[in-house]
Formats: sequence, C-alpha cells, structure tokens
Amino acid sequence: MILIKQKPDSIGAIASTLCLIHCIATPFIFIAQSCAVFCFDKIPSWWGSIDYFFLVISFLAVYRSTQTTANYWIKPLLWFSWCALFLIIMNEKIAWFALSEQAIYFPAITLILLHLYNKKYCQCNTNKCCTHEE
Repeated sequence: MILIKQKPDSIGAIASTLCLIHCIATPFIFIAQSCAVFCFDKIPSWWGSIDYFFLVISFLAVYRSTQTTANYWIKPLLWFSWCALFLIIMNEKIAWFALSEQAIYFPAITLILLHLYNKKYCQCNTNKCCTHEE
C-alpha cells in the first residue's frame, strides 16, 4: 500500500502491463492445455481470478494518480480507461453481450500509456498543485 501511495504511476503501468500480458497469454495457454488434455475447456479458477487482482491494483493506482497529478485532463482519462477495463472484464465473467476478446487490449494499453505519461510530465513539484496530498 505504501508503494502505491509513493509511486502510483509506476505501479499502475506495471499492473496494466502485467494485465495485458495475462490477456495475451491466455489463448496460448488454452492451446497448450488443449493439446495436453483432450476436451478440457474450462479455465483454471486461479487464472481467472488474476483479473480481479489486476483490477484492484489498477484501481488503487488510478485513485492515487488522480490525487497527485498536476494535469487536469489525465484524471477523467485514467478513470474512463479503468472503467472500460472493469466493464470488459465483468462482461467476460458474466457475458452481458458479445464482445471481441481483443477489446480488453485498448483500455489496458491506454492505462499503461496514461500512467507513463503522467509519471513523466504531470507530477506535482509543490504541495499546492496536488489535491488531497497527505
């Protein structure tokens, strides 16, 4: 928790990158699994629960980044990207509507890029520009 408070953009970029790798790796793991075990199409529960872990970490990183950013337009973009990621992951679990598997890549990549941009260009140099700074 201390790390998220101190370096939210670094943690957010790392979590989003790992989430993206997780999303990209899933089809390949299923292919390997289907070759190893015939007619076994259910994903392991631990693999599916990693999604929730990434959502929680990315939520905390976005929350903290929006508190400490000096750029006003980064805040809504970070929250919009996180909400899109959340809705796509929930749609995968609940199946509200048909959506391409590749849809998850856009919000994940957007979160990575926004965190990296925010880390490089939007950090507060004084306590006056940061809101809710403790």
